[in-house]
Amino acid sequence: MSLAEFRSLGGRFAVALAGLALPVAAQAAIVVSSSGPSAGAYPVGKKLPDTGTITLRPGDTVTVLDSKGTRVLRGAGTFAIGAPSGGSASSTFAVLTMQRSAQRVRTGAVRSGKDGTPPASPNLWFVDVTKSGKRCVVAGQPVRLWRLDTAAAATYTVKTPSGATVAVPFAAGAMVAPWDTARYPVADGATVAISLGGKPVSQITFAVLPSQPADPEAMAEALIGHGCSTQVALLSSTLAQP
Repeated sequence: MSLAEFRSLGGRFAVALAGLALPVAAQAAIVVSSSGPSAGAYPVGKKLPDTGTITLRPGDTVTVLDSKGTRVLRGAGTFAIGAPSGGSASSTFAVLTMQRSAQRVRTGAVRSGKDGTPPASPNLWFVDVTKSGKRCVVAGQPVRLWRLDTAAAATYTVKTPSGATVAVPFAAGAMVAPWDTARYPVADGATVAISLGGKPVSQITFAVLPSQPADPEAMAEALIGHGCSTQVALLSSTLAQP
């Protein structure tokens, strides 16, 4: 080995050691809902250091999400931000955010609702035809419309921003129908009106994410940042820790 090669190798080794010496950034949890006297101090979207604590007053309720799932903290008291040791929510998150061909998810089961609430969608990217508001989708991925009541066939009408009307049929027993993004692309900020049998059902405004966030914290941050509160609630409830 020449002197120049030896010096080059030594330099790379020193850089590697320096990288190892860098401090590891602390993981963070993110607030996905809050209410009560301290809600202003812990707004939705606020990041909290995983190694820190949170002090709540009587009547406070703060839900935080991290890699292990979501936890509901209720005051009064001081709580550790980091979840107790336990399994990761990665497998549940992977199922919830799975992108599949629309033709392969026409039917399926839904999770039972809690405390009398209706059953929830089994996938974060399904667009509930009955719920108005912001809905996040991922650029280049299929868009699927979803309904809870699958007892009978139904055809929903979607009016696009250009004024075009698109018929979206659901077969009897089907909970999912594909949106033809080739003919009717979903644009960021576009609002569509959905009706059934001539009666208005919902208005949905799309927010297009450039890519799918890789973990629950990043997903929550992206959904909150784009105002997709329905999906934030679904993410939080699905990843809730026992």
